Amino acid sequence: MAGTVPKLAAPRPAAAGPLPSQSLRSAALAFAPSARRFRVSLAGRARSPVIAMASAKEGNGAVTKRTTLHDLYEQQGQSPWYDNLCRPVTDLLPYIANGVRGVTSNPTIFQKAVSSSNAYDGQFKELISAGKDAESAYWELVIKDIQDACKLFEPIYDETDGADGYVSVEVSPRLANDTQGTVEAAKWLHKVVNRPNVYIKIPATAERVPSIKEVIANGISVNVTLIFSVARYEAVIDAYLDGLEASGLSDLSRVTSVASFFVSRVDSLIDKMLEKIGTPEALALRGKAAVAQAKIANQLYLKKFSGPRWEALVKKGAKKQRLLWASTSVKNPAYSDTLYVDPLIGPDTVSTMPDQALDAFIDHGTVARTIDANVSEAEGIYSALEKLGIDWEEVGKQLEHEGVSSFKGSFDSLLTSLEEKGNALKTAANL
Repeated sequence: MAGTVPKLAAPRPAAAGPLPSQSLRSAALAFAPSARRFRVSLAGRARSPVIAMASAKEGNGAVTKRTTLHDLYEQQGQSPWYDNLCRPVTDLLPYIANGVRGVTSNPTIFQKAVSSSNAYDGQFKELISAGKDAESAYWELVIKDIQDACKLFEPIYDETDGADGYVSVEVSPRLANDTQGTVEAAKWLHKVVNRPNVYIKIPATAERVPSIKEVIANGISVNVTLIFSVARYEAVIDAYLDGLEASGLSDLSRVTSVASFFVSRVDSLIDKMLEKIGTPEALALRGKAAVAQAKIANQLYLKKFSGPRWEALVKKGAKKQRLLWASTSVKNPAYSDTLYVDPLIGPDTVSTMPDQALDAFIDHGTVARTIDANVSEAEGIYSALEKLGIDWEEVGKQLEHEGVSSFKGSFDSLLTSLEEKGNALKTAANL
């Protein structure tokens, strides 16, 4: 985004309306084994605010204590999602009971899940015995997890009329520069998962932005991921709007999307640049870039999802492409562990949190509307960084490249491991 960011007036905060919750919590815990205590924690540290107790007498669960996640959604309209998925998928039940309303996954998450657990071994052995190769087996493992997770979140999806309760699965990272290949992969995943509350995850590389338009036009809901700059975010919004307009559907209400705007990684990179500059002015801006840019992205969201073009789509049932805050775990231990959650709370947004961020926010997060507070200050920080020589678009490109490479590395590493395991199984079978 060249030049200084334009001044955009901050809208006046308005209280979020009441939202349904109790029946969802009851339904979620109904799956839980009776008389079992769950704790959502980080590295084994149990937190008292996140305990749910299932009732042995009644055979279903009851929440013993509300969490800040319930308040986040019911008071502020922000949906807390969990950035993790592994087997047994029923481990998600206590998270759902304590306020989690969706799940995100990526190739790195699955690489860790499959390589660190024997829970996948039985199905993998069956797939190899049936003649599947390693990559085909990988997708079978992933699809089962996604389908099972979608089932757990269906009550939320149904109660909110398709506004929430989504589970995201990403297309192959090997398609990062393949526009049409991404479209075909998204269609295939959508078809084989076959769940109304699945999001097909597509990284927002330059080559994949046209894919987003075509996938949306095909009536497939999308989680656009790896967004690191306001300029790329605007291209993603335009792709969503173009896709809705090109769909030819008379009812757009079931085609939804989130735009995953990454946060903490921005500070990790820009902080290094600021330390290299080394002036007092530069050092004073450390830890401020990511939240500032996110607030500006939200102002763009408000601008783009208003006016005649958007209102014409609303008449056909279109829903806004919600901003989803991703990369919310704090990388610098000197910063508050809720730095990338507390300042970005607002209606019609999503915050997906890995264990570290989720644990911290439940324990001591602050539930208050903050997304449109101090917008002028955020614009000032954004411009000050530009004056110091920080090129926001270049930052976005570098982080995008690192993100794509990281996911591809995880994907390739896991496939190599699965190939080795598959060969070992075949050898053993022939002995």
